[in-house]
Amino acid sequence: MAGETTSASSLPLDGRVAIVTGATRGIGRAIAVHLHSLGAKLVINYASNSNLADILASELNSKVNRSSPVAAVAVKADVSNPEDVKALFDQAEKEFGCQAHILINCAGVLDPKYPTLANTTVEDFDTVFNVNTRGSFLCCREAANRLTREGGGRIITISTSIVGASLPGYSAYAASKAAVETMTKIVAKELKGTRITANCVAPGPVATELFFAGKNEEMIKRLVDACPLGRLGEPNDIAQLVGFLVTNAGEWVNGQVIRVNGGFVV
Repeated sequence: MAGETTSASSLPLDGRVAIVTGATRGIGRAIAVHLHSLGAKLVINYASNSNLADILASELNSKVNRSSPVAAVAVKADVSNPEDVKALFDQAEKEFGCQAHILINCAGVLDPKYPTLANTTVEDFDTVFNVNTRGSFLCCREAANRLTREGGGRIITISTSIVGASLPGYSAYAASKAAVETMTKIVAKELKGTRITANCVAPGPVATELFFAGKNEEMIKRLVDACPLGRLGEPNDIAQLVGFLVTNAGEWVNGQVIRVNGGFVV
């Protein structure tokens, strides 16, 4: 990997600290690994699976030179809890001795039963909105107040191309992510003068545990057939774009919702 063979000083995220929520699996994990390869120090957030988080942190730390400081730490936090989110940023500053530069808000859930709106329970609706919308709000609020103002400040939220596709069975999930897209556009304008950019990345169907949950082969085939490239996305398809957005090269992209879906929806 690039982080193993390239000197740290030549890496685009050298010296920057990134907080990645939902970082133990799927897209979040791929983003964390990619940002590490670009030189970032990482706070790997998890909600419940400490084993996966510790394994990832250990793997990333093993890729740095022995003389280098710790490059990744695992931190438990419930993104729907404001005190936990504050503690997440506190821990980043404590571990790395500086303000965080980057927030990647990737924690998310969906209802694997894919109910119609008429059959969506209030409890399931609240669960989806608590993590996806409230969690994004709390993380973005903390980031807006605490990311560095010295350049390189980046907020990336993760939405879904389902917002554009309007597929049946996704009413609560799509609505929760549509709210995230709107918040991201607004916070980008509100952060005028801070040198912090805010963008939303909206993947299409990506081969992750979250995507496969509750789907049968027919459902998966329909989604693959709807993509002009004839395949599901891979987590690294998303991570590569996020990596660009958080480097200096991505600074001019701000306040955007970027659909990354192989043409699944335009």
